Amino acid sequence: MKILKNLAIPLLGILAWEFLAIYLNNQVILPKVESVVNILLNPGVGLLGTGNLVENTIISIKRVLIGFFIAAMVAIPLGILMGYYSIVNELIDTPIELLRPIPPLAWVPLALAWFGIGESSMHFIIFIGAFFPILLNTISGVRSVPLIMIEAAKTLGGTTKHILKSVVIPASSPDILTGLRVGVGIAWMCVVAAEMLPGSDAGLGYLIMYAYLLSRMDVVVASMIVIGIIGILFDKGLRFIEKRYFSWKKMIK
Repeated sequence: MKILKNLAIPLLGILAWEFLAIYLNNQVILPKVESVVNILLNPGVGLLGTGNLVENTIISIKRVLIGFFIAAMVAIPLGILMGYYSIVNELIDTPIELLRPIPPLAWVPLALAWFGIGESSMHFIIFIGAFFPILLNTISGVRSVPLIMIEAAKTLGGTTKHILKSVVIPASSPDILTGLRVGVGIAWMCVVAAEMLPGSDAGLGYLIMYAYLLSRMDVVVASMIVIGIIGILFDKGLRFIEKRYFSWKKMIK
């Protein structure tokens, strides 16, 4: 029964899509469901001379993972320092707040100027998208650690290194994971935009743009569906880690 409830809205959406596509009868405006499904069911078949759906998906995933991990490696240590040391926060908070509202796409010209046309520019755009949510959630997590825990560790003779390692980081890990969830979602959105940059010749973003130029909306929609599915899988994976290792957080609320 629960499965039927979960599938009711998607099925109604697909029916509405098919009826509208039949009514419009114009594949350039809205492709029929069967043409999109046919692409999804044959992911190994070449598309428009740009490789197949599987190859382009793997390329996009690699780009997201590289940009995302670089962002995590920079944002988590920096967030811990900003959350724990007020002097570090005072020094860096203003530049962070100035840069944070700038959309990742606004960095495209600078990315091309700094890194040139190619993979590095794409990784940089993905890095920018993932960096700020990871950083802010890490800062929030560190600041939410009960002061009594830190004071107790100090009373027992804990050094700053031990307090950070044994108290602050474990206690703030759920919030850091929340930041990673948000960050990977934004990174996945940014990869589509990054792959539309000059010099890109593969990936789902490139495939979408190339298919659009050829008026192949069935390829566009199929690529969009794959992006959505991969995004859900990323989120489900991190949710699983959260439930598996950080379920204790709910018990202390």
